[in-house]
Amino acid sequence: MHQGPHQLGDDVTLPRQTGFFGHPAGLRTLFFAELWERFSYYGMRALLVLFMTAPIAAGGLGWDVAKAGPIYGLYTAMVYLFSLPGGWIADRLIGQRSAVFWGGVLIMCGHIVLAIPFEASFLPGLGFVVLGTGLLKPNISTMVGHLYAPDDERRDAGFSIFYIAINIGALLAPLVTASLAQEQWFKDVLTGWGMSPASSWHWGFGATAVGMALGLIWYVVDGKTLGDAGMKPAVTDAADAAKAKRQFWTAATVILGFVALVTALQVSGTIALTTQSVSNAFGVFLLLAVLAFFSWLLLDRSWTAEERKRLVVTAVLFLGAAVFWSVFEQAGSTLTLFAERSTQNELFGMSFGSGKWQSVNSLWVVILAPIFAWLWVRLASRNPSSTAKFSLGLIFVSASFILMVPAAQLAASGDRVGWWWLLGCYFLQTTGEMCISPVGLSAMTKLAPARIGSMMMGVWFMATSVGNFIGGQVASVYEKFSLPQLFGVVGLYALVFAGVMALLVKPIKRMLART
Repeated sequence: MHQGPHQLGDDVTLPRQTGFFGHPAGLRTLFFAELWERFSYYGMRALLVLFMTAPIAAGGLGWDVAKAGPIYGLYTAMVYLFSLPGGWIADRLIGQRSAVFWGGVLIMCGHIVLAIPFEASFLPGLGFVVLGTGLLKPNISTMVGHLYAPDDERRDAGFSIFYIAINIGALLAPLVTASLAQEQWFKDVLTGWGMSPASSWHWGFGATAVGMALGLIWYVVDGKTLGDAGMKPAVTDAADAAKAKRQFWTAATVILGFVALVTALQVSGTIALTTQSVSNAFGVFLLLAVLAFFSWLLLDRSWTAEERKRLVVTAVLFLGAAVFWSVFEQAGSTLTLFAERSTQNELFGMSFGSGKWQSVNSLWVVILAPIFAWLWVRLASRNPSSTAKFSLGLIFVSASFILMVPAAQLAASGDRVGWWWLLGCYFLQTTGEMCISPVGLSAMTKLAPARIGSMMMGVWFMATSVGNFIGGQVASVYEKFSLPQLFGVVGLYALVFAGVMALLVKPIKRMLART
């Protein structure tokens, strides 16, 4: 059904389509491609800390939490940090359509490498996933934004529907991968096949590679619904295009040369890198990168007054998102360890692998996302601003950890606590997530100047990177502090920033009203 044209960007026009639950048909293509990509990511994420901390005899790496936590934080931070160059590559060189495809190929290769049962394959496998996700993640989200006019009232609802895809994949993945990696029935199957039951972890990783392969197949087969969205940018200035290519190859050469040099020095014994030293160095780099990027962005004189004010708002949302994700990402580290060591993982008399707790957040999202999608449309002109929604999101995620304080006190006695504590914790976190993640994705596509659309989506994921890194540092002290104290401090930290965001709501409204 066509209801007249709308503008996709500066120079592209698509009809106002309603072929997928009242939304453009292209949303269907991106919906299922993202579903399977997130299946691969969250399936592996559910196992990562558990695999690193599992004894060697049980097929794990046998690392302590002080080492596993920073590595988890580094990996998840780099996954999202690489969204920034991934967005630049799409904007300047290959377009979003190709970036999503080749990113998916790299992700699939990474999960295949992780499925190889050797410790030496672990870090290279993570590296492939980092590079692939950096290409895919910002660009598939940007393409969703391209399906709508900037003033299309369906826009936030469309991103909420897209968010359902993310969470269906994230819901199913831990149920599959944790069953294969942790549960006795599959270990018995492996024994029956004459294989070591300790290899079960790698079967879980292998399942994630299959998921990404399915996503790639769907993306290619159903890609015709996307029209011109995400195609390679037209060359309007040959000199500028050549400059972009030189910048890319120069940066790639410098990075590869640096990695090769550090590796050679480490192997030769000239330097001795530790997990903590690498983590500290990355933290300094991340801080400097954020400061440098926003300094360049806000001081660039080419922006109009309206564009500059909108970019200031993106900086505020960046701060709120970074704080939120630093708390939320405890789900893959401290809360996963709490589930493994301190929770009764039993329902209706049946035990289950602790990795399956990673599905609970996504179950709540699938339930709540349609409600929030309806709510934002229903509120219409009374819809809270993005900044106000961020404040609400931080309040809810703060409450989730305050709830866990008495649970941690009960667990301190040595008894495992009931599953309902984590169920309630994830409900509160998910409610907060609904106020921040789809809203932030939509806000970035609305606020960003058209010529840096994908790069600004990369900025949104850079906030996730900062949050993940901070979250990994929190996880590293899991065994050094009492859990009631740790959970209480995390909850208070989120609450303080919720207050900061609330104080900024009216000033931001006034500033944008003057544009």
